[in-house]
Amino acid sequence: MKFDSNQAWKDAASAVAANRDVLFALAGVFLALPAFALAVFMPAPVPPEGTTAEAMFALMGQYYTKAWPALLVLALLSMLGTLTMLTLFTDRSRPTVSEAIRQGAGSVPSVIAAQFLLGAALGLVLVVVGGIAAASGSAGLKLLVGAALALGMVYAFVRLSLVSPVVVVDGQRNPVAALMRSWRLTGGNVLRLLAFYLLLGIAFLVVYLLIAKGLSVVIALIVSGEAATAINDLIAACLQAVLSVYSVAVIAACHRQLAGPSPTAAAKPFE
Repeated sequence: MKFDSNQAWKDAASAVAANRDVLFALAGVFLALPAFALAVFMPAPVPPEGTTAEAMFALMGQYYTKAWPALLVLALLSMLGTLTMLTLFTDRSRPTVSEAIRQGAGSVPSVIAAQFLLGAALGLVLVVVGGIAAASGSAGLKLLVGAALALGMVYAFVRLSLVSPVVVVDGQRNPVAALMRSWRLTGGNVLRLLAFYLLLGIAFLVVYLLIAKGLSVVIALIVSGEAATAINDLIAACLQAVLSVYSVAVIAACHRQLAGPSPTAAAKPFE
């Protein structure tokens, strides 16, 4: 099937518009509030001006060593919220929100396992191929291998971008089978999907920066100090949550189009 990016975006936007209240409530609980709490209670360090790269890496290493439990909780909550929204976007059933949360929670182990397998495979290739290039001592070969590895990672990302909806919507709990099905579904549409993802990513980034920077200027005129920082952190968390809703809707629409079911059901309000 030839992927139609215009139709995928229309389906995604329609699904979000039809179920805006539920989706944004879920995004607020699972994405915005945890991210805001982390920014307030465990903010990432801001290196002073003139900090060397070595000192900056050391500073960030100390932060991640201290903050990894909170970051892990944030990642799990974000994944649960994402998978819950994917469950609600399916057109094969009309689950309630509580049922969708339970189904999303049941999908978390499979998605984590699939991501672990993907990360392990990419890491192995990186170590082996990168090690061979480094051992050769050729600067040109290192550059060529580095570019090939980067392109390979992008290719793998596109081919396996539908793993989450495969697990949630198709009910495929076997992580290996989920990876294989995503690979099959995206076959023949890699360039179209890549162009679609890139355009959306750029558009989302521009919207985020315009709104965040614009509001930060207004906030700076009203309040200052820690209050301004907290408000900006809250705005950033909310914007990221909203964009995540649309990102989930896009992935669901891409899967729905390539997997076959009718896209019209996704525009119906959730129960």
